[in-house]
Amino acid sequence: MIEERTPTTAAGFGAVAAVIADKLGETEDVPRRQIRRTVQTLGEERARAFLAETLAVEARGGLSLPDGSRRRTPGGVFFHLVRMGIAPDERKAIFVQGRVPRQGGAPAAPATPAFTWDDYGALAPALARGMGEASTVKITVIGRPQQVQARGEVVIVPLRSEKLPTLPKGLPTPPAGGTAYAVLIARKQWQKVAEALQQPGDRLVVEGYPTLDPRFPGITVLATSVTTTGLQAAKREAQRAPQG
Repeated sequence: MIEERTPTTAAGFGAVAAVIADKLGETEDVPRRQIRRTVQTLGEERARAFLAETLAVEARGGLSLPDGSRRRTPGGVFFHLVRMGIAPDERKAIFVQGRVPRQGGAPAAPATPAFTWDDYGALAPALARGMGEASTVKITVIGRPQQVQARGEVVIVPLRSEKLPTLPKGLPTPPAGGTAYAVLIARKQWQKVAEALQQPGDRLVVEGYPTLDPRFPGITVLATSVTTTGLQAAKREAQRAPQG
């Protein structure tokens, strides 16, 4: 159930909604009523927070439509951020939409707009304000080293991923350019795979903990498990071999 927050009077939330609508340049009745419902449903503080995010997005160059045909209007950015940042019952209360009848009179649900990488970027500040706890984090990196840097008891292998896997329908496509990885491996672990990697077709297989360092333009991986595709194949073959 949605609990209305301050302002508590029609005049109060109407005045706040008018200020927000004016800042967004919205003059038509329909969007101004939606802004009014936004203030009534979310309260003044949350509504103004979405306005602040909208103005920040506009200052960074705005937000394009999913098809890239043009930029969203400031009001369009505001409503998009609201849609993506609220609960389903709040969304239903704010965006009251009639259904378009199909042939034969059956109602059709409105199409869900595509979620783009620009949409994700606009939502990122809101995500940073309410993070849950990740109890376990692991990354797997598979690749062929081109250079190896040994520093004391650590071996560092830089790798780069350019190929994007097939993603589930609905997920946004990140921009082109690939992702860089710096894989930090304990020397003892590296010694177990160094000889195998002399084979031209073998590839390094690393499981580890991913972290970020602003001095490296990518993801740093602290290796916890290291092997190669060749060593994995040999192990499977040995397990299939008859005993005795």
